[in-house]
Amino acid sequence: MVPFAWIRLCYRASHVDKYTEEDMYAFLRWIDLRANRGGNVHIDVHGRENIPEKDGFMFFPNHQGLYDVLAVIEASPRPFSVVAKKEIANIPFLKQVFACMKAYMLDRDDVRQAMQVIIDVTKEVKKGRNYLIFAEGTRSKNGNIIGTFKGGSFKAATKARCPIVPVALIDSFKPFDTNTIRSVTVQVHFLKPLLYEEYKDMKTTEIASLVQKQIQEKIDANI
Repeated sequence: MVPFAWIRLCYRASHVDKYTEEDMYAFLRWIDLRANRGGNVHIDVHGRENIPEKDGFMFFPNHQGLYDVLAVIEASPRPFSVVAKKEIANIPFLKQVFACMKAYMLDRDDVRQAMQVIIDVTKEVKKGRNYLIFAEGTRSKNGNIIGTFKGGSFKAATKARCPIVPVALIDSFKPFDTNTIRSVTVQVHFLKPLLYEEYKDMKTTEIASLVQKQIQEKIDANI
């Protein structure tokens, strides 16, 4: 099964324009589900009803490790893309997954490129595409204790005036960052979205602080 799935994934990653986003996302979920089963990883999902029915929203999860996006892919029935740091673009499997998602690779040392990514993501969200951004900027080294959320990560959301969906990830660092063959359960909690009317008068730093607080409280209540 693995060679067959790998060949299909590599082909799709090299021919992304041949497929609709819905078809590509369904394929990625098929790959993801079987990889999780093979790796003895169980995704425990809560709050799917909080995912907006209308496209054009953004997920803001805490960042625990390289596995995070794969956890959200299985958990979310709605297609989304990702803004991730460029270093991940060279990691096998994740490289192909992100190519299939037409993800943006962010160069944190290039301010002009970062601003262009914000502009491009804003335009796509306004057109109805969904995105995921890690507001911490880099993964936490403290497991289920999250780092500081950066206000700049929310600029695309505020410019697009879209719903902000906080996502609490619990134990998402374990599948890739711990050496164990034991069964691992990763919790994915979709929190109630913040609508534009609720945050339009807030600074991005205030939004970041609020989302961070909500996620940490959800994590603390479930570990």
